[in-house]
Amino acid sequence: MRSGNEPVNARSPLRLRLGLGIWGLVWAGAATAAFALTDHPGWAVLCGVIFLVTVVDITLVTRHIRQGPHYQPGRDVPPYEPDHH
Repeated sequence: MRSGNEPVNARSPLRLRLGLGIWGLVWAGAATAAFALTDHPGWAVLCGVIFLVTVVDITLVTRHIRQGPHYQPGRDVPPYEPDHH
């Protein structure tokens, strides 16, 4: 159910997600290098895959941040009627 104040109070955690993604990128890169240097190819591949997934996530988050705010109804738009079923 919508109370009508969501567009005013809604916040997107994109910057937090970006920070966590960068943190994961650093750790996955370091783990990939460490496992590759210590002859653990399976773990190195796994961490490399995690590194690539993190790169894609950071790319998408950055894209969403650069898009800016999306349409939100103004204060003159009434809230949705509650579902009475």
